[in-house]
Amino acid sequence: MNNLVLRNDTGGVARLLLNSPGNLNALSDAMMAALQAELDRLAQDEQIRVIVLSGAGKAFCAGHDLKEMTAGRAAEDGGGAYFKDLFARCSNLMMTLPRLPQPVIAEVHGIATAAGCQLVASCDMAVAAQGTRFGVNGVNIGLFCSTPMVALSRNIARKQAFEMLTTGTFVEADRAAELGLINRAVPPERLAEETDALALMVAGKLGSAVRVGKAAFYEQIQMPLAQAYEYTGAVMADNMLDTDTAEGIAAFLEKRPPDWKL
Repeated sequence: MNNLVLRNDTGGVARLLLNSPGNLNALSDAMMAALQAELDRLAQDEQIRVIVLSGAGKAFCAGHDLKEMTAGRAAEDGGGAYFKDLFARCSNLMMTLPRLPQPVIAEVHGIATAAGCQLVASCDMAVAAQGTRFGVNGVNIGLFCSTPMVALSRNIARKQAFEMLTTGTFVEADRAAELGLINRAVPPERLAEETDALALMVAGKLGSAVRVGKAAFYEQIQMPLAQAYEYTGAVMADNMLDTDTAEGIAAFLEKRPPDWKL
């Protein structure tokens, strides 16, 4: 299981590689467990400022492992308990991503389908190679992508999400960028370079400010307008009391680089 997710740290950026190319990095039970364990470790790692998630081989992630799911039907209850547990574990994995203190960037190529598309939508940002295809196409085999729908419908407009969910058609990277599913589509040969540039730019900011800001982003977006302003006003007031923030403001006014401790 340890080889299913490979980690490489450079300059405050942790790269996680889904490493099961033979099944297009499907979210098998073992893959989900390995990724969840690595994300849980990263949540406690204050040296890491940004996380990049990518896939080995021809694709980013093809979603759940259908062969494994089919085997789950062999249980006495027809797989009911297994499937409920499977989707609960997957949902917890997806919710872990926005809850992490570090921003997470998906680096996507090949395909990102069903729960693989959900994985992209659950990351904070995404960069994809042109030609990459995104789909929530479970409906094509009679399984509506209900849990992927949660993340997808929080990324793109309702009618566009509903069309993808009910037709099972793919959208390519350029269209995914237009819809807001990804931040940008780039030439395949520049995918790692462009992702690294974005990761290093974010990693160069004050870590404590980004951690506070990420948490506040997801909290406020669920609130009514007045409540969101009240909440974020308090967050900014606390942020202003940070000595590193004071140093950042002083450095800006004095036209010099900040000397941040965190």
